[in-house]
Amino acid sequence: MWSTATGRAMGPWQVTPRTEGFGGGVMAALEGQVAVVTGSSRGIGAAIVRELASHGAHVVINYVNNAGPAETLARDVQGNGAPGESITVQADMTVEEQARGLIEQVWDRFGRMDILINNAAITRDKTFRKLTSEDWRAVIETNLNSVFYCTHSAIPHLIEQGGGKVINVSSIVALSGNIGQTNYTAAKGGLISFTKSLALEMARYKILVNCVAPGFIDTDMLAPVPENIKEQIIGRIPLRRFGKPEEIAKAVRFLCVDGEYITGQTISVNGGMYM
Repeated sequence: MWSTATGRAMGPWQVTPRTEGFGGGVMAALEGQVAVVTGSSRGIGAAIVRELASHGAHVVINYVNNAGPAETLARDVQGNGAPGESITVQADMTVEEQARGLIEQVWDRFGRMDILINNAAITRDKTFRKLTSEDWRAVIETNLNSVFYCTHSAIPHLIEQGGGKVINVSSIVALSGNIGQTNYTAAKGGLISFTKSLALEMARYKILVNCVAPGFIDTDMLAPVPENIKEQIIGRIPLRRFGKPEEIAKAVRFLCVDGEYITGQTISVNGGMYM
């Protein structure tokens, strides 16, 4: 159920009404397009929402438990004068029915969906001998299987409307490997292979499928890392700093706006840490 007058959630959905005008003078390159960003209440996902909204897209902000940050993000986007709607929706991407339901409800609401950003992810880092079956399943389910659920539901609609873009958020460690992340690297590496195969199948339908592989980005995923380890990581990055979520969002926006002859590719945004 939708509520546009009060701005309050009724059921899992909430619509933040459009704000008149478009602040900042940014060209609305994505005006009228609908973008779904999974796992987008904070971090890289939230930065992607802001970036696409600033270029005119209607944005669907997905969360599981972080209702407050998701609703704050929607209000912030509208407060900055974005011309499209900002919609929050609660859906657990590890539950197939909810993941597929998200896509179907977006299609029912807007009658179109132009961009799917598969961003939802978790970590359960342990060395392999300490890793449990539950640690393995949780990461694979969230970081890889959810991408199948959402994309499999979105593809028929994208074909029907004559094209679209699917962008999967992978990771530098999918390319380089990393101690203590066999589950995470398996999932993120799977995304890259998934992207290549799907791009080959979908090119005839004008559906472009790509990956963005962030390096070490300054988000809450880095918060538990001890300072001495952070310093060691920075020492391995030629640019000598962690990346910003906004820098990943700009790469995603490039693929959405200007990447019309790019498909099946993985764009690394890692400060030169892995080449």
